[in-house]
Amino acid sequence: MKYISYILYVICLLTIIGSCEKTESTETSGKPSFEIIQETILNTSCAISGCHASSSDASFAQHGLILTPGKSYANLVGVTPKNSAAASMGMKLVKPNDLNNSFLSHKIACEAGHHSTNANFGANMPLGGNFLTKGQVAFINEWISKGASATDASVNESLLKDTTVCQPSITPLEPPPSGSGFQLKIDPFDIAPNFEREIFVRKNTPNTETAYVNRIQLRGMSNSHHLVVYSFRVPLLLPAENTVRDLRNANGTVNLENMQNHVFMGGGTDVNADFTLPPGVALQVSAKMPLDLNAHYFNKTSYTLKGENYVNFYMVPASTVKNIAKTLDLNNLDISLQPGERKTFVKNFTFSETTRVVLLTSHYHKLGEKFVIKIFGGSRNGEIIYTSTDWEHPATISFTTPITLKPGEGLTSEVTYNNTTKKTVSFGLTSEDEMNIIFGYYY
Repeated sequence: MKYISYILYVICLLTIIGSCEKTESTETSGKPSFEIIQETILNTSCAISGCHASSSDASFAQHGLILTPGKSYANLVGVTPKNSAAASMGMKLVKPNDLNNSFLSHKIACEAGHHSTNANFGANMPLGGNFLTKGQVAFINEWISKGASATDASVNESLLKDTTVCQPSITPLEPPPSGSGFQLKIDPFDIAPNFEREIFVRKNTPNTETAYVNRIQLRGMSNSHHLVVYSFRVPLLLPAENTVRDLRNANGTVNLENMQNHVFMGGGTDVNADFTLPPGVALQVSAKMPLDLNAHYFNKTSYTLKGENYVNFYMVPASTVKNIAKTLDLNNLDISLQPGERKTFVKNFTFSETTRVVLLTSHYHKLGEKFVIKIFGGSRNGEIIYTSTDWEHPATISFTTPITLKPGEGLTSEVTYNNTTKKTVSFGLTSEDEMNIIFGYYY
């Protein structure tokens, strides 16, 4: 009997100790959890000029999201995101008690590509700097899981003690299944603090005979500005294979020789894009074809960050290919914006032969509000066939019925910018400059 009493005593004692430990590991000050999120996270990393501070921010047209005190809660909870992929999946920016369907949780995750590989969610946030800590991410996620209340104060504040910086990382992209395609990769490389690094790495494709590719899938870090795949105009003038070449020389000058032999093949601003050509249309990839992988990363922090990229090429049988795709690379270099100026730039591009456009996308930078592509000439002159308001992950439109353009007809780029900076901005190669490019495919 004494033995049983002793056992009961030990069990009770362990229960008390366990309760004490649980109480000690859970900290709540009584301040509403969302108020803590606002003060310690949104105000310092999100509601800042140029990002989510006001409707005058250059990026506002893309996200439509203001996260300042008094507005952020209503703008987050139960609101459908502007990201088309997230919206089509039924997500909300914050969906109470449902972490997986809360877009905010995906956007602040520590690693890129953690979500479905078919979901074009764009870059992780915050973009380029002011990284959250792992504790801040965990605190927000617990707030969502507990109902995303405006007044509840039950989220464990001890989570915020984990001050490990949530630097960009990446979930490796699985290569295509054997026989269905191949993968090329840029191995991890450093981006120095407060620096933009743009590199080129020549790779040869692994196919031993001509392949036909109708789908290209990308994956890169959240601090990436773009990933572009180029073929070479003159195959005899090739850089060394598997060797990293920097766009900028050691003295900071630009080495344009890296770009003068290029022909656009795929990719763009959204380094996690996935696009497919219409049935019967494919890119022709010769055996052991030399390609140049061009990655551009920016680092606005005091940390050394990493860059890393994957490209998957999916093949189709030659018997299914009716038309060989060629690439569009239509560039308007005539861009100049005065401080505080909002302006639209228009340029027409004409073709000398019958051209059937099967896919369009765009490339512009953070001051771009809207990118419109119209048909130029002919009976459909002025017809809008493409619109994008999100420079980070621009729309990619595949036309099952090609846009047929006769000789002398073409495409018009009509791009509106809002220069919210205090300096003149013109065409250039950094993320602080601007670009205006129509990318796509035709036959």
